[in-house]
Amino acid sequence: MNNHWQSITILMADDDADDRLMTQEALNEAKLSNDLYFVEDGEELMDYLYHRGKYEDPHSSPRPGLILLDLNMPRKDGREALKEIKADQELKRVPVVVLTTSKAEEDIFRAYDLGVNSFISKPLTFEDLVNVMKSLAQYWFRIVKLPYE
Repeated sequence: MNNHWQSITILMADDDADDRLMTQEALNEAKLSNDLYFVEDGEELMDYLYHRGKYEDPHSSPRPGLILLDLNMPRKDGREALKEIKADQELKRVPVVVLTTSKAEEDIFRAYDLGVNSFISKPLTFEDLVNVMKSLAQYWFRIVKLPYE
């Protein structure tokens, strides 16, 4: 097993500013120092991934090694964005972890049918969120071998 954390970029798509802040704080608390970028909906997510508009510069919007995706967002929801990501030959290898308030079986099945790599219901407490981030870090950055460009 690799003894070093892989330094990859994390991109979080979530329309809730409090959830974004709590996730950032939980990642810090989990001692995860990966670069973390945020977008607020599925349209922004796709603009970031395709380097369109304000995300045109690849240096300020680097290719993520992991996407944290909320399902319920305005303009383009997480399901639509996930479908688009997994249909794209270049993007489909980027691991996507759904991190959402939904616990509905329909959302879980649909997300996996669309190609999500993991489905996590957002924890109710900050302490539990920190534990989830520690587990994510251990799994995605220490155990799993990720494809790189």
